Amino acid sequence: MKITLPAIGLAGLLVLAGCGGNLGSDGDSGSTAAYPERAVTLLIGQDAGGSTDLIGRALADPAGKDLGQAVTVQNRPGANGAVAAKELASAKPDGYTVMVFVGSLAYITPLAVPADQAVDVNDYEVITGISQDDFVLIANPQTGFKTVQDIVAAKRPIKFATTGVGTGSQLTQTLLFAQAGVDATAVPFNGGAPALTAVLGGQVDVAAVQLGEAKEQIEAGKAVPLVTFATQRPSYMPDTPTATEAGFNVPVQQSRAIVAPKGTPKEVVDRLRAAFQKGFADQAYKDFNTKRLLTANEVDGAALLQQWNGSLQTYRDLVAQHKIDLSAK
Repeated sequence: MKITLPAIGLAGLLVLAGCGGNLGSDGDSGSTAAYPERAVTLLIGQDAGGSTDLIGRALADPAGKDLGQAVTVQNRPGANGAVAAKELASAKPDGYTVMVFVGSLAYITPLAVPADQAVDVNDYEVITGISQDDFVLIANPQTGFKTVQDIVAAKRPIKFATTGVGTGSQLTQTLLFAQAGVDATAVPFNGGAPALTAVLGGQVDVAAVQLGEAKEQIEAGKAVPLVTFATQRPSYMPDTPTATEAGFNVPVQQSRAIVAPKGTPKEVVDRLRAAFQKGFADQAYKDFNTKRLLTANEVDGAALLQQWNGSLQTYRDLVAQHKIDLSAK
C-alpha cells in the first residue's frame, strides 16, 4: 500500500493583503470600560466564499449589532489559516482584532509541518467555539464507485482531491486509504470548492469535502457519496454508511472557534463572547446552520481547548499507528 502526499512548508504562502486600520491602533488599550469604541476586525484564514468565510460573515452582522460597532471581515488565506493566525498573534491584544480559527489548524496541521511552523491554539485567547461539520467522501459517477469496497476491488491506483495539506480532508482520506490498503495519490487544492470541481470534472477519482459543500451536487446526482465521516448518517443520505459502519476508524471532524491575541483582557473576551452568543441566537444564523448542515459547538474557551487538544493527541496516535507521513518529506 502506498499513500503519496506532497511536500510542504509555509514558504511561498500568499502575500498578505494590506492590514486594516484596526491593526496596530494607537488607541488606549489600558481602559476597556468603553469597549468597543470602534469596529472590530474579524480575520478569516480561508478564501472568500468557502465554509469558514461564510460562517464568519453569518456571525459578524448579529455580533456587531450587539456590540454597537461593525465587525468587519478580512480574508487572509494561506496555509490552512496559519497566515491569519500569525498576523493575529502579532496584533495588539485589545479586542479589536479577532479570528475564526479552524480546528484542523490546531489538531491536524501540526502533524504535517515542522514544529517551528505549527500554530498552537493554546497561544491565543479562545472566545467561543462556533460549530462542527463532517466530511463525506464523494466520487464522480463515471468511476463506477459506490462504496469504499468498490475502490478496493478496482485494484488500481486512484487520485484523491484534498482541500489542502494539514486539513481534515487530507487526514480523512489518508487514514481511510491506509486502512483499506488502497494505492492512492493526494492532489491538494486550496479549499473545498476547487476539490469538488476536480471530482465533477474527472481530474480526480474522489474527494472528501464538507457535507454542506457536497449536498447540492449529491442531490443532483452529479456526485456519488461513498461514506461519511460523521458519527451518524446524515438525514439526506440515509443509505450512505459512516466510516465506522464501513469498518474504518476515521474520527475526523472540522470545527471552528473565535480567538483573540494572547493577553486580551478578560472583560473584553467576556464582552466578545456575549456578543457572539447573541449571534448564535439570531434566527437567520440558526437557519444558516441548518442549511449548511452544521452542528452547534458554542462552548467556552476551556471546553474548546480540551476538545481540540484531545483531537490532536487522537490524530497523532492514529497517524503513528498507520505510519502515515502527512508532510511526505
